[in-house]
Parts: sequence; C-alpha cells; structure tokens
Amino acid sequence: MQTSDVDSRLLLGPGPSPVSERVLRALAHPTVGHLDPQFLELMDDVGTRLRRVFGTDNRLTFPISATGSAGMEASLANVIEPGDEVLVGVNGVFGGRLAEMARRMGARVATVEAEWGRIVPEEAVIEAVRARPGTRVVALVHAETSTGVLQPLGDVGRFLRETPTLLVVDAVTSLGGVPVDVDATGIDVCYSGTQKCLGVPPGLAPITFSEKALRRIEGRSAPCQSWYLDVGLIAGYLGQERRYHHTAPINMLYALHEGLRIVDEEGLEARYARHARVGRALQSALIDRGFTLFAQEGHRLPQLTAALLPDGLEEGPLRNELLHRFGIEIGGGLGPAKGKLWRVGLMGAGATDASVDTLLAAVDQLLTAAVRA
Repeated sequence: MQTSDVDSRLLLGPGPSPVSERVLRALAHPTVGHLDPQFLELMDDVGTRLRRVFGTDNRLTFPISATGSAGMEASLANVIEPGDEVLVGVNGVFGGRLAEMARRMGARVATVEAEWGRIVPEEAVIEAVRARPGTRVVALVHAETSTGVLQPLGDVGRFLRETPTLLVVDAVTSLGGVPVDVDATGIDVCYSGTQKCLGVPPGLAPITFSEKALRRIEGRSAPCQSWYLDVGLIAGYLGQERRYHHTAPINMLYALHEGLRIVDEEGLEARYARHARVGRALQSALIDRGFTLFAQEGHRLPQLTAALLPDGLEEGPLRNELLHRFGIEIGGGLGPAKGKLWRVGLMGAGATDASVDTLLAAVDQLLTAAVRA
C-alpha cells in the first residue's frame, strides 16, 4: 500500500480532527534548519499566538515536539520529584493516566474519584488538599475525552493560587474549543495537543508554565527524570541563547503556525461560539433519535459528545458501517464505557453544520435499516 491509496475520511471522532487545506499546504513548505533565523522567528510567533489561545502571559509557552501524551508526561515530570504528594481527579481514562504517570515518577498519589460521565466535585478536591497539607501538585482533566465531561476549575484554582501547591490541567480536547483562561483560572501547568480543536495534525503538544511552576522547577533537588522533556533544557533553545536541544519537527511547526493564524483570524470568541452552536445542534438531534447523552447535564463538552445508543443497537457494527459505507470516522467507548457509546468530535475545521448534517443523514439510514431488520 502507498500513501496515495489512503482513502479520505470525514474525521468526526475524538481526534484527530479534520485538517484544512491551508494547514496541509503549510506542511508542504520547504524544510529549513531548526536554527535557521526564519524558523526561529516563526517559532517565536507560535509562542505569542499560543499565549493568546491559552489565555496567559507565561513566558515559557511553546509546543513540545511530540503528541499530547508527551505533554501530559512533561507537565508532571518537570514539577514532580520522588516522594512528592500528588492529588489527581479521576473520572475517566485521562485522569487515570495522569495518576499512573505520577506513580511511575515516584510520587505518592491520592485520587478524588467520580463516576464516569460526572465531574469531579471541586469542593471534594479542596477538602482533599486540606486533608493532605503537603500536597505538591493537583492534576485535573479540563475536557475528559473519554466521557465528554467539561470539568470546572475556578474554585480549585482560586484556592490553590496562594498556596505552594501547583495546579496541572489537561486541556488536550479543550484548547481552542472552549475557554481555558490559564491566568484567570490560576493554572500553573497546562498542556494540550494539536489534533483536536486547533485543527492541526497530531504531533505537537502545546504547553505553558507559570512563574510559580518555574520556581518549583528551578528549585528541584535533582534533574527532571526525562532529558528530552526537561523544560529547563528546552528553554535554552527557545531563549536568546538558542542552545541546541533537539531537532524540532520543522514542517509540523509550519502547520501549527498556520492553524494558529486561522484561530486568530476567526477570533477566539467566535470560535468558541461555533463549537458551542454545532455541538448543541448535534446533541439535540441525537436525543431526538433516541440516544442518551452520557456526560452530566450542565457539564457537557460541545466539541466532544459521548452518547449511549438507543436500546437494542450494538455500537460497534454501526460505527464500522459509518466508516466503511459512509467514510465517517467516530469513536467508541473506552474503559468501562467500551461497547456502550459513541464519541463524536466536532472540532476545529470539523465543527460545522455540514459535518452535523452529513453525520445525521448517515445515522438516519443506519437506524432505519436497523429497525427494518
């Protein structure tokens, strides 16, 4: 098989999301060196544009040269040392993954857990920190991709702001789709991925560190356990000295730059409104067709909808038929939700009325055939 044999799909799953022609063309621009003055200027502009999307003035804001999971690992590896007490909110796959990463780094991990599909109550997180006054890090998932839950953060951020405890937030599925507001919320480390609401192929992990987090990093008793993800070393490449650290993925950074230009041209508020509008339209239409929304009412992501199918329908065969008959990719459930629900993403360039209409037309055909059978 060759790349020319790969069929086009309408990507309406939990990621990757559709990539615009502008971003694809940016990928094809001539490759230059990672220390070329042109590229360094572009990298600086990427940092500036990422600050706007994150809602921060943090000087250390940049894309890690790896996917969102590496952003997760970098966010913890740089601020955790063996023996640190870490508190993680777990209400889905990615909260569980944060906890597992922290354990592997030698942290003493406690969790505040909630039923899948429900938020982690902020008051429970605050009480857990009060009960463990030595807590060094609290980690929460803003947009839980496995369930479609949008986690509130404001109360926790306000509580931790004047304490030594750092707030680490997973914004992989939220950045560019709903407000993140790093500085206003009081987030100290926030990471994301390019393949969701930014509408760029997978391969980079935008991340930002507050001054409070940088002081923690500078005061470590031992170096970060990961050489590649050590932001102290990466900062040397990003700063005035431009010290060599690794060869950046030049063309992927072209793509991210173009994706961020598209975000700026649309405007963040307009972009949030677009994701909200099409997400609500899809969720309402699915309810009308007998689906049940999985995420807690009032805390549902517009850009990632998790829905239980009508009684008597198997999600796997219908999802496969969507892909092979209609060329539409959506996601299935993970963990305890495996085999029970669909996860539909309307993100970035895919967050359109046309995407909703195309998907619903295909779903209607599948449901009609299922009833006849």
